[in-house]
Amino acid sequence: MQVDVVLIWAISVGSIVCMLLRPRGIAEAYWVGAGAVLLVASRLVPVRVAGHAVAEGLNVYLFLAGMMLLSELARTEGVFDWIAGIAAARAKGSPKRLFGLIYVAGMVVTVLLSNDATAVVLTPAVLAVVRKAKVPPKPYLLACALIANAASFVLPISNPANLVIFARQMPPLGQWLRIFLLPSVAAVGITFVCLRLLSAAELSGQVEEQGEAIRLTLKGRLALGGLVVSGAVLLVASGLGWRLGLPTCAAALVALLVVALRDWAVVGKVVKGVSWSVLPLVAGLFVIVQGLEGAGMLKLAVRGLEDLTRDAGKVGEVAAAFSVGLLSNVMNNLPVGLASGAAVQVAHVTGNLANAVLIGVDLGPNLSVTGSLATILWLIVLRREQVEITAWEFLKYGMVAMPLALLGSVLLLR
Repeated sequence: MQVDVVLIWAISVGSIVCMLLRPRGIAEAYWVGAGAVLLVASRLVPVRVAGHAVAEGLNVYLFLAGMMLLSELARTEGVFDWIAGIAAARAKGSPKRLFGLIYVAGMVVTVLLSNDATAVVLTPAVLAVVRKAKVPPKPYLLACALIANAASFVLPISNPANLVIFARQMPPLGQWLRIFLLPSVAAVGITFVCLRLLSAAELSGQVEEQGEAIRLTLKGRLALGGLVVSGAVLLVASGLGWRLGLPTCAAALVALLVVALRDWAVVGKVVKGVSWSVLPLVAGLFVIVQGLEGAGMLKLAVRGLEDLTRDAGKVGEVAAAFSVGLLSNVMNNLPVGLASGAAVQVAHVTGNLANAVLIGVDLGPNLSVTGSLATILWLIVLRREQVEITAWEFLKYGMVAMPLALLGSVLLLR
């Protein structure tokens, strides 16, 4: 039995490390999928258990599919280029003002379309703007990455990890806002101040004129309208306490259909542009985390949460947030979120300790570039655009912004 436990840990951790490092340029989904298949093929995780773990993620898959369709529709029809263009036009030649406007744009996209959308589809639009403006791109690109995590718990739909942690116990929207609005404001504000101060030297000089403003086509306006309506539908669904996967997917399909009525070719473009490999990646992580739970990880996590519940008030909450936040940077926040969510449910942890765990999973990854799926996707976008921001450069900003933002957020939990 001890050999099985060692093998489960070796296969699971090895798969996650390969997912983060991408040896030989092989995509993340293949490494995670190979680990999940190996666990099942070697009977370390029974087929029935693996199937149940995959099926349990249905709500998350539907949510991710819907958000990716909405994001790709907006990208295809130029909505993100339009948003970035507005920021550039309103900067009035000031790099500092441009930085602030891009940060706000990233916050809005994250809140309404999830942090992955900011990383994947807003980042290229911002890069195009800053290249045209002939300003150093690093502060603006880091703004896209860090706001993607800092604003990811403003709403339940802002981060897929939120669905994973709370599962069937997702608070209704009103309750969510009462819990997380002030901590979110702190996370967004503190992260902005840290980035702004650390980037001061690169935010001097002038922004070159952008020329004629980008205009949305009719299809672009329809796509934007679809996003607005979809956001309203999701807010209503969240307010009613519904599971968000099916409403998100349905809203995305309706928005795509509305635009397709003007041009059916857009369906093929959007479907082709979506990174569908994210879905088997997440399914594989469900299986891997199930294997780790059977190998004792769940017991360790539950024992840790039970120990934290004995700590008075904010001490336990801060310890919980920093523990899962730091672990997210080692193992990535998706598997950590899955394990933390299971531990929270098994240990019957409620109140601010559970809320602190969520903040740690969402905000903690701002320390390192491999901390969240959003920042990994952001890094892939930069590589594709032949822009390099090293892990050390990211860490220099993250080691200042993340601890301060995380502490401020948890202290404001009520």
